[in-house]
Amino acid sequence: MKGDLTEASVAERPRITVLGAGPAGIAAAYALSRDGAEVEVLERAPVAGGNSASFQIDGIWCDYGSHRFHPVADPKVLADVKRLLGDDLLLQPRHGRIRLGGRWIHFPLKPADALLRLPPAFAASLLGDMLLKPFRGKRGGKRSFSSVLYDGLGPTISENFYFPYVRKLWGLDPDKLAVTLAERRVSSGSVGKILAKMAKMVPGLRGETTGRFYYPREGFGQISRAMAAAAEAEGAAFRFGADIVRIERTTSRVTGVVTRAEDGETRHEADQVFSTIPLTIAVRLMDPPPPPEVTMAAEAIRFRGMILVYLILETDRFTEYDAHYFPELSIPISRMSEPKNYSSATGPKGRTILCAELPCDPGERWWDMSDDELGRHYCDWLKGVGLPVKVPVIRSETRRIAHAYPVYDLDYQRHFETVDGWLSSLDGFLSFGRQGLFAHDNTHHAFAMAYAAAESLTAAGGLDRDRWAGHRHEFESHRVED
Repeated sequence: MKGDLTEASVAERPRITVLGAGPAGIAAAYALSRDGAEVEVLERAPVAGGNSASFQIDGIWCDYGSHRFHPVADPKVLADVKRLLGDDLLLQPRHGRIRLGGRWIHFPLKPADALLRLPPAFAASLLGDMLLKPFRGKRGGKRSFSSVLYDGLGPTISENFYFPYVRKLWGLDPDKLAVTLAERRVSSGSVGKILAKMAKMVPGLRGETTGRFYYPREGFGQISRAMAAAAEAEGAAFRFGADIVRIERTTSRVTGVVTRAEDGETRHEADQVFSTIPLTIAVRLMDPPPPPEVTMAAEAIRFRGMILVYLILETDRFTEYDAHYFPELSIPISRMSEPKNYSSATGPKGRTILCAELPCDPGERWWDMSDDELGRHYCDWLKGVGLPVKVPVIRSETRRIAHAYPVYDLDYQRHFETVDGWLSSLDGFLSFGRQGLFAHDNTHHAFAMAYAAAESLTAAGGLDRDRWAGHRHEFESHRVED
């Protein structure tokens, strides 16, 4: 935030209402309150963290899927996270596996492992794609996720890994997905770049954090809990169980937010409303409603849902790996993680948990299945890929996420621009974060967005739009780290 606030001006300090206590909302509350603003955070859930929170099952810290804090985070963000968690923030080695051609390969890819374990026919085809790339004609027609990957990576890795994987994650064929997804999701756009990344894994060539990630002792959500506590220590107020019923506005300015709790409705007034909730929900909550074309565009924007299935097993550890990746369409889950392996936890004895990520939308066959049914299917899926569950299954539990991934279909850009343009035209309102900007980003990106939002606030409680526009341009360089 521009300008320091002195004690004499504390009565005039900016009042900010933050919608949502996920990573972006928490980081915004921390950065704003540290800079002297008066901050109130409204969150419907009973705890902070959103999809990046953690919870315990049978004494084991679990996340909503597989989460890592990546060393490539903005230096200011990383420094704050390290300071807040201290010795509880562990630097862990990546130790996962992926199924390619019916075989398990270490992930991230290691040169020796790839040479020894890749099916010979697959490896030969991959090498052929690299050698023949200069002579391979580009796909015609409208550019899409499919054409960009096919032209850059070739048919072998596209058809055997990326294409089936994205069909599973987003429920759409690669030809129906936008180029933007390839730009944000695929950091290595050629076989040569993949080999270069593999070379960096060779001992003696890799840096201190190459092939490693940061992870807290008490689950990924410990980051959110620590930052939320730090924000409260700076004066930020978190209102949990606050159900937002409307965002009030005049023609061009947001004037307040109304929440409903057990004791009735409450109106929250502020100089700025910083929204990290899904932008589609923000549009729906506007009172009066936005123009019809904005409402229609918001209704056309889709998020992909997900079911997290937690299989509680009577054993200390199921495998040595932190995560397994399943690109094949024959198994509905996309990834499986074993939480104890992320934090190197040794207890509790005789218990471990396997968390499966099952991309699924409300209304699909899996969504309404019972926990027991999904647990039985889960065991069958693992058996089908050579990972039979041979130890007693205590039970299974599930968590459902309606807004897990933004869906970048071929029409999303024009719909997003309509909604984003209208929301950006409102004074006193700023939408950002993974949900607020419909961004397929990591948690460290959400933190960086929040810090940028705080930096764009003026001492008088206004918003430096030029500064924010510059940050928005920086966000376009964000690339997802798996």
